[in-house]
Amino acid sequence: MSEVKIKENVYRIESRPADKDEVTMFEEIESKLYTAVIADALDELGRRDQAMREYLRPLSPDATFAGWARTIQCQDMFYVPDDPYGLEIEAMDSILPGEVVVVSTCESKRNAPWGELLSTAARARGARGAVVDGLVRDVRTIQKLGFPVFAAGIKPVDSRGRGQVVDYNVPVSCGGVLVNPGDLIFADYDGIVAIPAEMISEVFAQAKEKAFRENESRRDLFEGAFLSQVYAKYGVL
Repeated sequence: MSEVKIKENVYRIESRPADKDEVTMFEEIESKLYTAVIADALDELGRRDQAMREYLRPLSPDATFAGWARTIQCQDMFYVPDDPYGLEIEAMDSILPGEVVVVSTCESKRNAPWGELLSTAARARGARGAVVDGLVRDVRTIQKLGFPVFAAGIKPVDSRGRGQVVDYNVPVSCGGVLVNPGDLIFADYDGIVAIPAEMISEVFAQAKEKAFRENESRRDLFEGAFLSQVYAKYGVL
């Protein structure tokens, strides 16, 4: 496996667009690593609860993305407020290039807070994908757009009078994981992991080393070695 170059001091104190080196890092993570080995690395470092819940699934099977977390917090509503979309619009317009939109609904299933227009807006702002711990709609249009989205399900109803954005760029719970703005979100078909910003370099060093041993194990198994021999040699399974 080719080496993934992790930029030094990636922890972002302030929100800003991803620079060229960070974009290159995201692309290399997407092409050369996978969420399972990242989850294993987090386990080894004592962070065993950074993989989001299994019900968050991609709208398209090839959806893969990595980027800084841009968080949005929603809550259920039971009336139509005077300005139902004000903070939602503000949150979407705040998205910066290189970010992944992370939407928390407190696991609500009352409405679909994400659809084609928000996907289009996020894509236009330079977002690399979205994770919605809730429902989405306009799925076929989102698929045609090519913007990768993970969600808990699909429902055609609007959020107006059912749910509302109440804050953004704050810590949120998404898929059972506490996500802080600026954490690194990595998603592929196996699921989603949230890497705490202060641990990124350490996590990826661990992940690269394990990925190398897994590749060597796979090669030996293809050549006919017994699993017991391979495990004794490389220590991964």
